[in-house]
Amino acid sequence: MTPMTPIWKQDAESVAGTPFEPGRRRDVVVVGAGLTGLSTALLLTRQGMDVAVVEADEVGGLASGANTGKLTLLQGSVLSALRRHHPANLVRAYVESNIDGAQWLTSIADELRVSYSHRTAYSYAQTPAGVATIEAELNAATEAGLPVRRVEPDLLAQSPFDMVDAVALDRQVAIDPQRLLVALTHALLREGGTLHTGVRVTRVHAVPRAGVETEAGFVAADHVVLATATPITDRGLYFAKVRGLRSSGVAFATEGPLLEGLYLAVDGETKSVRSITADDGPAHAAQLVVGGNGFPVGRSPSPLAAVNGLVAWTQHHFPGAEPVASWSAQDYESHDLIPFVGAMPRGLGRIRFATGYAKWGLSNAPAAALRLTAEITRVPRRERPDWMNVIATRFTVPADLARGGVQNLRIGWEAASGWIGAQAVPTPVRRPAEGEGVVASRGGQPVGISTVEGRTCAVSAVCTHLGGVLRWNDAELTWDCPLHASRFTADGCRIEGPALRDLSRLPRVPGEELDDDPGESLRSEPDIDR
Repeated sequence: MTPMTPIWKQDAESVAGTPFEPGRRRDVVVVGAGLTGLSTALLLTRQGMDVAVVEADEVGGLASGANTGKLTLLQGSVLSALRRHHPANLVRAYVESNIDGAQWLTSIADELRVSYSHRTAYSYAQTPAGVATIEAELNAATEAGLPVRRVEPDLLAQSPFDMVDAVALDRQVAIDPQRLLVALTHALLREGGTLHTGVRVTRVHAVPRAGVETEAGFVAADHVVLATATPITDRGLYFAKVRGLRSSGVAFATEGPLLEGLYLAVDGETKSVRSITADDGPAHAAQLVVGGNGFPVGRSPSPLAAVNGLVAWTQHHFPGAEPVASWSAQDYESHDLIPFVGAMPRGLGRIRFATGYAKWGLSNAPAAALRLTAEITRVPRRERPDWMNVIATRFTVPADLARGGVQNLRIGWEAASGWIGAQAVPTPVRRPAEGEGVVASRGGQPVGISTVEGRTCAVSAVCTHLGGVLRWNDAELTWDCPLHASRFTADGCRIEGPALRDLSRLPRVPGEELDDDPGESLRSEPDIDR
């Protein structure tokens, strides 16, 4: 099994960006080459704008290329959770936004000849305790206008895994997300858009000139779109209005007939299940994808155990299934369960963003792109779909405040416990075994020491965003922040999240067995937005 590589990427085509041009002015700079960024860039390019996409990694480098490829309006228990504390018109607006997003995505897939399959989606209960959730989801989806139905008992009994009750929605979509992203990129380039990969944005500016600073130089723009999963700026404090969630995925080679539906559990440990066919996936030995066992970033004692749990569950229900690929992905959930999309506060209308898809990016991302495009091209409000105006004027309700309050209390606890825990393990420490990492205290400061591919190194274990003490991720061999979900490689390079600077690499001290030479801070510039 290839370690932590999504099945969609194992033989996927790579798209090379063009050389970065510092000092160049664009109409729009889009930060991030995921589904939100590429969809927005293509839409704006087709409006005649000069658009450049700037990506620190590669096309689909994070969540957009590492989901399960399920495009569905039936999203577990999302609608009933929304309806519990919000008015029906807001839930309907959310559904309508996802309908428009899904229709745009399938339309562009047809245009670009990216194949996909239609499937029935199922939200199902694994235990009798989940039946009430199925009932609530059925009612909320029906009220919002979706043609859902209750699954008959005889069909439940035919499932290879435990399905006590379920609600279904026909003609949903299974697709290869990376194939779609590559096709979007080629379309963008054909129509005059620009792509710069391997270029990290370090700051976002609204004044005196709008634009972004990168490690390769500055680029000015009339508009900046932050399509980075969570905004890479602290304007608006959105890092405190969402929570970062990771989920694992495993692809399996199996024998016997393939599952026809798209399945998601609404109770217990989440399980997301779909098969792969020639129409909706790569030509690999994998025929089954199982995802789930999610957790807040940096707060799992062992992310590797989550992956192993998916393998054990699958092999129990699908005897003979052999894992061929595993991976994890990260998305963000807003406290009010509706994505944030639009103009960034204190951005003078020049900076826009989207975040908070709660793992439903295949419909929410194109919906966000449609709204961002309407705003940037100044489509009058009366000419926009109703859902855009309803969501834009939604009100925070007490349940949202309570959810956010609990989350921020949890963050405070994590911040305090991380520092206390680090002090309990003074250096020097025994050299970690391969794939292991430990946080210890050196002179009162948390230090992260890990061994990866035979190389042991030490970095500051303090997140460069707001100072959270990092935790070791034993599945992906990374340092993860339990506060606001920033992540770093074992040697300190920033991967994702609101942090923009790398961790400081630390020199060896007597008694510590490190392989690195003493090094200076990888980056030392202050994280400042202007």
